[in-house]
Amino acid sequence: MQEIKLISPRDIDRYVDDVDSVLVDIRDSKEYRAAHVRGAVNVPYEEIKEAYFPEEKFLVLYCDRGGASMEAGRYLAEQGYQVCSVVGGFMAYRGRNLVFSN
Repeated sequence: MQEIKLISPRDIDRYVDDVDSVLVDIRDSKEYRAAHVRGAVNVPYEEIKEAYFPEEKFLVLYCDRGGASMEAGRYLAEQGYQVCSVVGGFMAYRGRNLVFSN
């Protein structure tokens, strides 16, 4: 099983404007529309195997609580991507880059 890097929720903000990284929200589209981290792309967990990401980018994955992003991260790492998962997921994030829909 491929090991991936783990980051804390407070570390998300440093990747928001990083052109070498892609924030990937793997929650379902309804959850994403309700609230997400600014700049994150939504690729639901069920679609991660069909998704394309630029190979040179560092992928920062988050889900609701962290378990699904770990699993998706392992899969993507096995495909050759550089990836990390957010411990505690979106529910643990309290940063300045939250986006809420109206």
